[in-house]
Amino acid sequence: MQIQWYPGHMYKASKELKQILPSVDLIIEVLDARIPFSSQNPMLTTIRGDKPCIKILNKEDLADDHQTQQWQDYLDRQKGIKTLAVNISAPDKIKQLTNLCHKIIPQKKHSDELLKAVIMGIPNVGKSTLINILAGRAIAKTGNEPAVTKGQQRIALKSEHILLFDTPGMLWGNIENKNSGYRLAATGAIKDTAMDIDDVGFFVAEYLLKEYPQMLIDRYQLKNKPSSELEFLEELGRKRGCLRSGGILDLIKASKILLTELRAGTLGKITLETPDMMQMESKQTAAIIAKKKERKAIRKARRKRRRKT
Repeated sequence: MQIQWYPGHMYKASKELKQILPSVDLIIEVLDARIPFSSQNPMLTTIRGDKPCIKILNKEDLADDHQTQQWQDYLDRQKGIKTLAVNISAPDKIKQLTNLCHKIIPQKKHSDELLKAVIMGIPNVGKSTLINILAGRAIAKTGNEPAVTKGQQRIALKSEHILLFDTPGMLWGNIENKNSGYRLAATGAIKDTAMDIDDVGFFVAEYLLKEYPQMLIDRYQLKNKPSSELEFLEELGRKRGCLRSGGILDLIKASKILLTELRAGTLGKITLETPDMMQMESKQTAAIIAKKKERKAIRKARRKRRRKT
């Protein structure tokens, strides 16, 4: 799925992150627990080096508990990475983050110098709310929509001996894995105006029919499991009155209902990807990227030959 949304402040934020990184002690990346792979910034893998990183799986209250544990086990096995699953209704658990920071960088706890950490995440992942809980006051601007924070700021957690570098929510210019694009759109990381709502609705419906069919049956009082995503969205549309003139079903409205209830957790605790799925998709994406590079190299060679003739 092509996403036509990459605001200029995100590009600026990515450049600033590269500049800040050498001067900080560790990185805190806030992920969406429903999409831990699709919500992590691929740029970080290439620029982090051996810098320690804490992956916060936020919105755990919306995610499948079993899958969240699987993701934590998977990520914790990676070098230099620790995880913490949280949600805003349990602030005491969020405050464990500062202890984890000092556990990873113990030499700064009793030093004259504050422990420096950069905190980053995709739009609408709840990063600003987490910062406000850690600070004990409203510092970072919050909102239930992507791209609320647009500038970098420094936040001193003096009682915890930590200096946070807060960055705006960042996406990346080219999302190679099309399924990740759908998942980011489904969970609200991308503005709805930047995508085809019904396209995302079909993607989500197909996945939920496969992985969480009983939740759909219970929520929408279906007699049987629909045989396809189209059949499901049509039945949802009929039950919720999604009709246009002439009695035609409005699949866009039906898709909006499905996405709204997914994002709010009304359907239940759902995770949209697993470590096994991501390993398979990563291989497929790597093959696609390799083919693109090969085609680009061929075109470049042809242009070079034409210039010589």
